Amino acid sequence: MKRIMIAGTHSGCGKTTVTCAVLQALVNRKMKVSSFKCGPDYIDPMFHGRITGIPSYNLDRRFCDKKRLAQLLYERQTEISVIEGVMGFYDGADPESSSCGVSLDTETPAVIVIDCKGMSLSMGAVMQGFLGFRRNNIAGFIFNRLPESLVEQAKELCGNAGTEYLGRMPVCTEAVIESRHLGLVTADEIGDLHEKMQTLAGLAEEHIRLDRLIGIAGTAPEIQADSSAYIAPPTSRPLRIAVARDNAFCFYYEESIELLRSLGCDIVYFSPLDDKKLPEKICGLWIGGGYPELYAEKLSKNGSMLASVKAAVNSGMPTIAECGGFMYLCRELTDKDNGTYKMADVLDGSCYPTKKLQRFGYAELTALHGNLLCSEGEKIMTHEFHYWDCTDCGSTFHAKRSRNREDLCVHSTESLYAGFPHLYMYAASETAVRFVKKCMEYDNEKNR
Repeated sequence: MKRIMIAGTHSGCGKTTVTCAVLQALVNRKMKVSSFKCGPDYIDPMFHGRITGIPSYNLDRRFCDKKRLAQLLYERQTEISVIEGVMGFYDGADPESSSCGVSLDTETPAVIVIDCKGMSLSMGAVMQGFLGFRRNNIAGFIFNRLPESLVEQAKELCGNAGTEYLGRMPVCTEAVIESRHLGLVTADEIGDLHEKMQTLAGLAEEHIRLDRLIGIAGTAPEIQADSSAYIAPPTSRPLRIAVARDNAFCFYYEESIELLRSLGCDIVYFSPLDDKKLPEKICGLWIGGGYPELYAEKLSKNGSMLASVKAAVNSGMPTIAECGGFMYLCRELTDKDNGTYKMADVLDGSCYPTKKLQRFGYAELTALHGNLLCSEGEKIMTHEFHYWDCTDCGSTFHAKRSRNREDLCVHSTESLYAGFPHLYMYAASETAVRFVKKCMEYDNEKNR
């Protein structure tokens, strides 16, 4: 299995641009390409998936052990896999969860992107620092925003450092992707995304040593599947699970959805923005994160969908509502312009904007009582990243966060999980099995 990681010196250095350029160039060469993203990220994998035509998976060492990472890579084997790093190469909640840690755990060669704006000879110091800081799989460097006049110097500096010059990306204003408060705008919001990606692919073919990248990817050892990672499905009949998916609700780990499918679920997508009611004959509901605050007025005006969701949740239908989905279940939502709009009114809370990230990072949740996903005392690793807050974030889980911060969060019952923390099903696969079993019970009681 050929694979390579494209990481960076820091957030914003251009690794997503380089990754997309390489992915599109490989696809244009008619190669079968799969992609992955290190760390908890929803937006970058959307771009990967639009380019490759297949969902992109996350590789997160805080959520998965080495065996699970290997299994996820094995399941997505194609002609070549490209893994995009997270933050700076050595950055993370701990060394194991950094891009470097994932590279070492999966025995994947890494290429580091350096943002060269305002630098010349200092590029050599950056390379020497990254190569010598600690054990790594760095195979070479790509130089973002490097002018033609400095190419020979960059090559010489690579030679002096005992590493490889793997190309550059010149400045390209035609392919810039805008950002907002949670990062890049989502792929589905960019009308000319294909044209932008083709522009980047053309630059990659011209300026990046793609043949050499493919060669380096081929040096990675074979990934072995681990049969102990298999999770047996609790049901043999298909269970229809409705999953919200549109511009307002688009933050999902694709491997979590695939895990539900492998456990016997038939995933039925619907749009809280445009559909009038939930799909027929469903026995479970999942409303993920996204940008409901940008579409609050339209969501509020779709009264029939709000009523349909409220009736389903109140009937005891097993429901997961994460972050944006949690906001949708609350009584009301205030947008950034201070307009306040009615939501599903399942939970008596009001969501409002703040000026900074709220409870950003990983959180280990411990259940204070039995609920939809786990028994009392069981733990779930989650992640949060949001600017909006709520007057009632719930109190059924104890959250242990970074820097020894602790608090209570999440509304949960035997049929509901609703709160800001995002779930990653493989972090505690028994929660996925429990959710499916609850859906099966509901299906037996209500639909049969």
